[in-house]
Amino acid sequence: MPDTSSNRHAKHSAQRNAVAELMRISPVADELTKRFSQAGHQLFLVGGSVRDALLGRLSDDLDFTTSARPAEILKIVGGWADAVWETGIEFGTVGLTKGGTQLEITTFRADTYDRVGRNPDVVFGDNIEGDLKRRDFTVNAMAIDLSVKRFIDPYGGMDALSEGLLDTPAPPEESFADDPLRMLRAARFVSQLGFVPARRVAKAMTDMSGEITRITAERVQAELSKLMLGTKPRLGIDLMTHTGLAEHIIPEVPGMRLAIDEHHQHKDVYEHSLTVLDQAIDLETRHEPTTEPDLVLRLAALLHDIGKPATRRFTEGGGVTFHHHEVVGAKMTRKRLRALRYPKDVINDVSQLVFLHLRFHGYGKGEWTDSAVRRYVADAGELLPKLHKLVRADCTTRNRRKAAALQRTYDDLEERIKRIAEEEDLAKVRPDLDGNEIMRLLDLPPGPLVGKAWRFLKELRLDKGPLEHEEAVAALREWAKEQGLDVPE
Repeated sequence: MPDTSSNRHAKHSAQRNAVAELMRISPVADELTKRFSQAGHQLFLVGGSVRDALLGRLSDDLDFTTSARPAEILKIVGGWADAVWETGIEFGTVGLTKGGTQLEITTFRADTYDRVGRNPDVVFGDNIEGDLKRRDFTVNAMAIDLSVKRFIDPYGGMDALSEGLLDTPAPPEESFADDPLRMLRAARFVSQLGFVPARRVAKAMTDMSGEITRITAERVQAELSKLMLGTKPRLGIDLMTHTGLAEHIIPEVPGMRLAIDEHHQHKDVYEHSLTVLDQAIDLETRHEPTTEPDLVLRLAALLHDIGKPATRRFTEGGGVTFHHHEVVGAKMTRKRLRALRYPKDVINDVSQLVFLHLRFHGYGKGEWTDSAVRRYVADAGELLPKLHKLVRADCTTRNRRKAAALQRTYDDLEERIKRIAEEEDLAKVRPDLDGNEIMRLLDLPPGPLVGKAWRFLKELRLDKGPLEHEEAVAALREWAKEQGLDVPE
């Protein structure tokens, strides 16, 4: 890479960042280095910790590598660490905490892969250079010798970091054959760091995308979630799609490229969905702010229209419809997230948001009754703040007047929700009579009929709002007579 003025400036900035970050962690790092040196072993800050130090974003979760074997690591940190755990010790890793900082210390590795199974044969190495060569990307293949504060960069990681380039220490074909998950990690780092993959990396991903099927769904899901929680997930998804990786992980997303949307305002539903994702991320902090990236909202934004290709119908005059795509999309979402082994609550929440995302468009210019507004709130439940964001993000028309009108209409709906909520406890929409009172009034034992009566009263509550006790009792008695029940006087 030519050493241009801008590259030199980027390097100097990165070096200043690293110095400042090392000063910040020096109390823990210096104490630990001294203990390893006294035991006759080298200790290096390594991998993502060095990368993040250079970027000025080092967390309190630090990665180290050492010449010491796992049993020796345990002896060295014993009595010094606040807590130690050995869950990764078979892979050469000892975890510990010290003064609020979490550390992982791993013996030099020189792993071998049979390129058939999913896990490497763990082999301990003898030097830092060999350990760095087995790492996924050059920006993660840098180290700092803490005993002398020496920067080690045998594969050009600093240049790649300055250029914003994602490349591999070894030829990418070898790296991805060893561990195909690295292809998805490439997309994840593109999302998290905004880097561009080297041409040879993108080509290898394209040629080898099918190899990702060697990896368990759990590991794939973990990387995909990190990608979705990055600062620019659109870039990561786009890389997955254009290299073919998405076809083996979440094929419904590239499948949306086949469907032109009903407004004819976007190249395809795929591009529209990525725009909705971007806008949903913007709303995370602008509209009802959250403190953390919202995985459920982001997945719903990406997947909200995946039912369109399956429901596309052409009409006379060149039009196209996607009737009930939200219903089909919710089912597809549930199926895909199950296959990716997402937790049940994530599956339920994302699917429900996909199912509900079109409901607002029946609001028109405010024609909904208060009953319809109550149902909107009740169906969304705790997902209502996320649904607000998703619906607003789903407006991607280039017609500014139309976009402004849609946002004003949704403002009106939110105001009505707020007004009704002040008058009624919308967060706890329940029948005016509970199950015990239903059984007493109708002289019923516990059973399905009580549940049926309860659901009738809830529907009545949604339709008419809170009722006086006498009104609710009268309505229950009338319903019971219509059901052919003997109603006690």
